[in-house]
Amino acid sequence: MNAVMLGSPRVRAATSDDLAACLRLDLTYETEYAWQVDLRDEAGAIAISFRTARLPRQLRATYPRSAALLESALMWLPTEGRFWVAEVDGQVVGYAILRLDPSRAAAHLSDLAIDRPMRRRKFGTALLNTAITAAAEVGAAHFVVEAKTKNYPAICFCQKNGLVFCGFNDMYYANHDIALFFGQNVRTQNDAL
Repeated sequence: MNAVMLGSPRVRAATSDDLAACLRLDLTYETEYAWQVDLRDEAGAIAISFRTARLPRQLRATYPRSAALLESALMWLPTEGRFWVAEVDGQVVGYAILRLDPSRAAAHLSDLAIDRPMRRRKFGTALLNTAITAAAEVGAAHFVVEAKTKNYPAICFCQKNGLVFCGFNDMYYANHDIALFFGQNVRTQNDAL
């Protein structure tokens, strides 16, 4: 089997012309693992723990996205967020959406999506690094990425890229799944001086 050689990857600001390509991406994933939440309330002390659990069978899931979300991300620009696409040879292979909250000096990467056949080729890392750089440029002190407890590949990606678990929100998503948050402090240009 011959490997297909691709041109150099490029990350750029998304435009309305990219929406259809973003919606066509295959964002399904499979996993045999998930993070299981254990909650105990004993004598006024609440103990919460997370552990990696093997699922009884392989889970095939689709990354949630909608045209309305992508369109609204374009409207947040440039004060409330950023929206990028990764492309190779003019073909969109992924996207990232960063929401900015200047009142909290925070940046929240709500979406990081790569087309299934293009995964494990550093496109996700390129989008992540672009988002972290943008967060620093706007003065965000904290950078957070969200992932579902059942999206074990995303959890591994966050940890591999140096993000640490920093919280969760029960019933965060429309389907009542738990959101996990991984983050890091952002070093701004002022910190470097």
